[in-house]
Amino acid sequence: MICRIWHGWTSPAQADAYEALLRDEVFFGIAASLPQGYRGIELLRRAAEDEVEFMTLMWFDSLDVVRTFAGPDYQQAVVPPAARLLLKRYDAQSIHFEVRIAGPAHP
Repeated sequence: MICRIWHGWTSPAQADAYEALLRDEVFFGIAASLPQGYRGIELLRRAAEDEVEFMTLMWFDSLDVVRTFAGPDYQQAVVPPAARLLLKRYDAQSIHFEVRIAGPAHP
């Protein structure tokens, strides 16, 4: 299993709108467009001084499924235009870990 990790930061004033965009549109679009082998996404949020940090953890069966999602340059971040408008800054690349011991939510 592969865990894809990405970070984005927004202003406190935009944080709720960004989270709503992810919950209501982006995550559903990802789930609907990917083949078997995509196992889900988790969203983490924390206030950090004058901005709000978001982190996503996406779960895939293999790097081949990651490439189906992100393309041949699979480390490149996938940030929809509507999300870019709400973010102050974000990681240009995602990082990927091979999951060696999974928690109870991820087989």
